[in-house]
Amino acid sequence: MKRIVLTGGPGAGKSVVCNALSAANPNGIVLVPEAATQVYEALGSRWDRMEIAGRRDAQRKIYALQVEQEARLAARTRADQILLLDRGTIDGAAYWPEGPEAYWKDLGTTLEAELRRYDAVILLETAAALGIYDGEASNRVRFEAPSAAIESGRVLERLWGGHPNFRTVNAHADIAHKIAAVKTILEEEGAAAPSVAPRERGR
Repeated sequence: MKRIVLTGGPGAGKSVVCNALSAANPNGIVLVPEAATQVYEALGSRWDRMEIAGRRDAQRKIYALQVEQEARLAARTRADQILLLDRGTIDGAAYWPEGPEAYWKDLGTTLEAELRRYDAVILLETAAALGIYDGEASNRVRFEAPSAAIESGRVLERLWGGHPNFRTVNAHADIAHKIAAVKTILEEEGAAAPSVAPRERGR
């Protein structure tokens, strides 16, 4: 079994791509849904509306849920399948108030240890780079302005870029382009994903 992460700044189309590919190939791909959205919705809030202590607490909850989901779904995943993750444990470091090093220390881990959790990382560039970012319209817990979404992507690229199997997919006006690009990478990693008819565009 291989664990492959889709990461990237807000509005990169991560969830759309993950959902499309896993729905098209349920026998080859097991999806791990994004933990952050689940946690913020459970808390009834979002990052920019929290005090510093609340932001730390939210990131701890996100990390814990991420690890739990990975373990639970990995246990159901066959050796010939791919575990496709909508973000990974490292993403939380980009949102820790005092920065990544404080994040690792608080959680009792390291960047190197978290990189070893995954077999490949695919970073999707946010649509904000093309000026077609839709902000909270497509995700009510999203708070970043276009410039912040772009910067978030850069931070994540620095954090994940040390992975030995790190790939990038540029922004494109048609989400089908990203789906096809990620599909190709998954095929190279060992998951055959059939053709997908995208329902959403502009990511």
